[in-house]
Amino acid sequence: MVMPTSRVAPLLPNMEETVGFPKDKQFTYFSDPIFIHKDSNILSVEVVEKIKTAVEGKDWIEVVSIVKDIQQKVSISTVKIAVTGDSGNGMSSFINALRLIGHEEEDSAPTGVVRITKEPAQYFSSKFPNVELWDLPGTGVTAQSMENYLEEMKLDNYDLVIIIASEQFSSNHVKLAKAMQRMRRRFYVVWTKLDRDLSSSPLLEPQLLQSIQKNIWENLQKEGVKEPPIFLVSNIDPLAHDFQKLREMLQEDIFNSRKNGLLETLFHICDKTINDKVEAIKRSIYADNLSNDFGIMCPDNLRECQKVFQQFFGVDDKTLQQVALNMRQPDAYYMDAKQSQVTQIYPQDGSALSRVYDSGIQLLFTGFDSVYCCFNSRHYRHTQQKRVLDEVAEETKKILRKILKDFIILP
Repeated sequence: MVMPTSRVAPLLPNMEETVGFPKDKQFTYFSDPIFIHKDSNILSVEVVEKIKTAVEGKDWIEVVSIVKDIQQKVSISTVKIAVTGDSGNGMSSFINALRLIGHEEEDSAPTGVVRITKEPAQYFSSKFPNVELWDLPGTGVTAQSMENYLEEMKLDNYDLVIIIASEQFSSNHVKLAKAMQRMRRRFYVVWTKLDRDLSSSPLLEPQLLQSIQKNIWENLQKEGVKEPPIFLVSNIDPLAHDFQKLREMLQEDIFNSRKNGLLETLFHICDKTINDKVEAIKRSIYADNLSNDFGIMCPDNLRECQKVFQQFFGVDDKTLQQVALNMRQPDAYYMDAKQSQVTQIYPQDGSALSRVYDSGIQLLFTGFDSVYCCFNSRHYRHTQQKRVLDEVAEETKKILRKILKDFIILP
C-alpha cells in the first residue's frame, strides 16, 4: 500500500505567490482543515478564476451558484486520518475495533505479538464513508529522530491524526502531540488496552481512569501542548468505555473538516480579491483621481465616497435587497447584512470623524447630502478617504462571509 501523495500546502497569506492565477500554473493552496489533491476538479484554477471574477463583478448570486456546485463535490471528498504511536501500542487493533470488525476478518488490519507495521497501510470502513484510515509504522520501528519520522510519514498530509498510547505515555507521544499542535493539525490521544489496566491495577475503575487522564494531561502540559480530546478504550471491547464518544466526535470532525476547510478557503479567495480592489482604489486616491476613475463628483464629500465605494463593492442597499430577494430571504438576510455594515457620522463643521458603538459593533451613520468635509491638507483628505474605503471593504467581507456561511450546508 502506498502513502497518499496529494501533498497540499497550507493556505498562504499571499495567494499570488503560490497560484498567481495564470492558466499554466497548478492550483495548490488550501486551508489547513481540508486537503484536496492538486489535480482535483473541486477547486481548480478555473474554479478559483470564476469565484474571483464573480467577486470582482459583485455578482453574489453567481458566487452562491459556484459554491453550491463545489460543496456537492466537497461533501464526498476524501478525508485522511492517520493512526500513529509507539510500536506495540495496538494501532492495528485499534483500527479494527474502530471499524467494528474482528481480527480474523479478511479486511482486518494484521495484528499479533510478532506483527509490526513496517509500511503505511490503508483501510476503509462503511461506518466512515469517503474516509481513509492509515495505519502508520510506530515511532519505534526505526532509530530515526522524531523529525525524520514526521517527514517520512508525511503527517502534514492528513486531516486528522490519532495518537495511540498504552501502558505509558512516552516522550514520543508528547513529541507527536507537540508536532501536531505546531502543524495546527487536529489530533486525538487514545489510550488503548484499558482492559489490561483494569485487571492489573489495585485502583478502582473511576480512580484509574482519572489517573490515566491526569498523567497524559500533565505530560502534555509540561511541553505547552493544549489538551486534546482524550479517549480511554479497550481494543477487545469496541462498544465499551469511550469508543462511542470517539466515533461521534470523529463523525463531527469529518463533517467540520469538509465544511470549515471549504469556508476558510473561499474566505481567503474572496478576501484576496476584495483587497486587490481596495489597492486599485487607493491608487486613485493617491493620484487624486477619484472623480475620473469612479465618477465621484466631490471627493471631499465622504458620504458620496462611501456611497460610490458601496456600489463598487456591491454592498449598496439596492444590490443587497436584490440579493436577499434572489436568495428568498428578503427580511432576515437583508437586515442581518445591513446590521454588519459600517457607517460614519460627518459633523456639519467638518471636524474629526466621530465613532458610534452599538452592542460592540462599530456603526456608521450617513450625514446629509449637503454636508461636506473640508480638509486642511491633501494627506488628511487621503487618510479620511482611505478610512471610508477600508470600512466599506470590511463591510463587504462580513456580508460575503454571511452569504457563504448561510449557503454551505454539506449533507
